[in-house]
Amino acid sequence: MIDSPCLTDDHHQLRELVHDFAEREIKPVARQLDLADEFPWENVKKMGALGFLGSTWPEELGGAGMDYLSYIILIEEMARVDASHAITVSAHTTLSTSPIMSFGTPEQQRRFVPLLASGTVLGGFGLTEPGAGSDAGGTRTAAVAKGDHYVLNGSKIWTTHAQWADWMFNLVRTDSGAKPQEGISFILVDMKTAGIRVEPIVTTDLPIPGSQEVNQVFYDDVKVPKENLIGEINKGWTYAKYLLSFERGNAYGPGLKRALNKLRKIAGQTDASGTSLFDDAAFRAKLDDLEIQISALEYVSHRPFAALRAVQRPGAEASMMNCRGTELQQAISEATVEASVYDGMPVQSDTFAVTNEPRPGPNYAAPVAPYYFNLRKASIYAGSNEIQRNIMAKAVLGL
Repeated sequence: MIDSPCLTDDHHQLRELVHDFAEREIKPVARQLDLADEFPWENVKKMGALGFLGSTWPEELGGAGMDYLSYIILIEEMARVDASHAITVSAHTTLSTSPIMSFGTPEQQRRFVPLLASGTVLGGFGLTEPGAGSDAGGTRTAAVAKGDHYVLNGSKIWTTHAQWADWMFNLVRTDSGAKPQEGISFILVDMKTAGIRVEPIVTTDLPIPGSQEVNQVFYDDVKVPKENLIGEINKGWTYAKYLLSFERGNAYGPGLKRALNKLRKIAGQTDASGTSLFDDAAFRAKLDDLEIQISALEYVSHRPFAALRAVQRPGAEASMMNCRGTELQQAISEATVEASVYDGMPVQSDTFAVTNEPRPGPNYAAPVAPYYFNLRKASIYAGSNEIQRNIMAKAVLGL
């Protein structure tokens, strides 16, 4: 984060605390966790104990009572070391706990928030369906009222780490006769309920079974208590738009800088002739341009954060950040593939296990291609970049 006169002594102390935690607890294990496709359970417990998972929620609900700027400092300091830990905290806070804090009843807040803020349970977000992506109005997963509960039938897809979630916040259709963007509600589902099945989606990086990144979740006659309805019935579309504006306004800067630094190191490797990509003026110019764009994005990132400090929802600035942040992620990954040349070509890891041959090329090259392909999703989730540009056109240009 770029230093600001808005930062208080408490903000600086928090930054030091998170920085020390990230260097001591996250940095030594981050690479190994990635290689083993393991979820950072131990660090999640530690982050919960430190108040990182409930940073902005009231102390009486088990939170740390921080302001939103403190939350941004927390996410950025973690992202400087490892994006996975930062995303875990961010998703848990904005997509899992925020629905209850923003739209839940006082009783729901007292019941659910302390468990989420402490990390005792992990939350997930069920939005996308096979027939409903950027247009959530196509939601077909149905919640039919029967007595004191709802019965859910349908499925959610591309649910990140759903196999680890204790609870899932789902967008469901509660009125089949309403217009597409009406008749949708928000409901909290205990993932241990009978009738729920989580199936892995195999991606190009061939994750270890059980450690996959994304899943499809099936609901077959799943009974959910009516008191788990979050907010008003048939208002789910309004709530989803509010929550997605938080997901779009991520703190991209630290992760982009880390990726660019890695790219510079790869480009600096010399070949047999003693030359490197740094000797190529065009490639140097590409790196310099990426660095300028990242710096510009960091300045823009203060806009939605400032709006949140004024107790407002992120506006079109969040869509702007989503577009630029994801496009820069993809641009850096593309340049990294270019810098790795043949060593970065995609291969199946089990090929060399069968032949007992080591994987060719330096260690840094192994994840380059899988990472490049994986990042194609970045400009789609939370609403595709085409959707984000439509939002900006309407909200900023009045088109």
